Amino acid sequence: MRILAVHNYYQQPGGEEQIFNTEATLLQSYGHEVVRYTLSNDDIKGMNSLTLAKNTLWNSQVYQELRSLVRQERPDVAHFHNTFPLISPAAYYALKEEGIPVVQTLHNYRLLCPNALFFRDGKVCQDCLTQANPIPGIVHGCYRESHSASAMVAATISFHAIIGTWRRLVDVFIVYSQFAMQKFIEGGLPKEKLVFKTNFLYPAPDPGNGKGGYGLFVGRLSVEKGLGVMLDAWRQLGGKIPLKILGDGPMAGVVKNAMQEMPEIEWLGRRPLEEVYEVVGNAAFLVFPSEWFETFGRVAIEAFARGTPVVASNIGAITELVDHERTGLLFRPSDSTDLATKINWLLAHPQILNQMRQNARLEFEKKYTASENYKQLIEIYQRVAASN
Repeated sequence: MRILAVHNYYQQPGGEEQIFNTEATLLQSYGHEVVRYTLSNDDIKGMNSLTLAKNTLWNSQVYQELRSLVRQERPDVAHFHNTFPLISPAAYYALKEEGIPVVQTLHNYRLLCPNALFFRDGKVCQDCLTQANPIPGIVHGCYRESHSASAMVAATISFHAIIGTWRRLVDVFIVYSQFAMQKFIEGGLPKEKLVFKTNFLYPAPDPGNGKGGYGLFVGRLSVEKGLGVMLDAWRQLGGKIPLKILGDGPMAGVVKNAMQEMPEIEWLGRRPLEEVYEVVGNAAFLVFPSEWFETFGRVAIEAFARGTPVVASNIGAITELVDHERTGLLFRPSDSTDLATKINWLLAHPQILNQMRQNARLEFEKKYTASENYKQLIEIYQRVAASN
């Protein structure tokens, strides 16, 4: 089978890029041909705001390029990961004009929310969830804290929702959690086109030993990721256990200040994936303190692969991954005191923590391996190819 993989890269690499590349590599390992069509947000530099707005709504050049590429390569199916902002929804029309079925993975809530997170002013916000025209997102400047930029995104969302772009032109939407699926149904996507498929790692790392004796955070240093909640919890812990922080983002300055206040905190910045796996495997547990509706939580299965339990906030999709008191613990969202209490409990029960390590690895092997994921993915491809 030949697959056309379509993705708009962000300026800073993140989880979506990793998933896109890992999925393509996995398919190639099973003998499939993968043709990649990608653009980067780096191309925005030097582009005036009017041109950017036009391309976000409909990129004519992408439309023509994709039609030519499809005629040359004749893929059996096209798999989209992200079209925002430069690829644009014009890409769906190009594929449909050429008779190619379209699969879309939903990594975030961009089709329903201007900032893609359902998160505003430090808390969950669903004001635009059921709005055909997401006016609240414009009023609050939810995208990049800009009213004009938010209006551009909102216009794209509302225009293509009204003309039925996603409803008519996408054959299957892949979602990584039942929680996210319900949100997309509430937002108006057709239930019959939504398919649940787990995420995965490929290649998968071996289990670690957890002998490092530290807690760990891995992710974007930002408000919605619950960084402030975690740092408050560490203040309450009073130096009982070191904390390592992997990642970068707008709250880097807050982390630097916390390091001066609490010497048990170490910020490692961005590291290659191999080093991330090493640090994860040596951690006593991973902290996942998100305050927004995560659509999955890839770092959690990275922890499970290394046998590292996860202490996570009880919100969004992560609650489907962490089995409380078996593969980790759940704490009340945004409650730093409850997080500190849960960590204290873990530290007081080392035998249970050790059993959690074994359970976490078994959970990974049962649900999140590449072979299991490949079966699910190829079944989706075969189904949409047969129906077109």
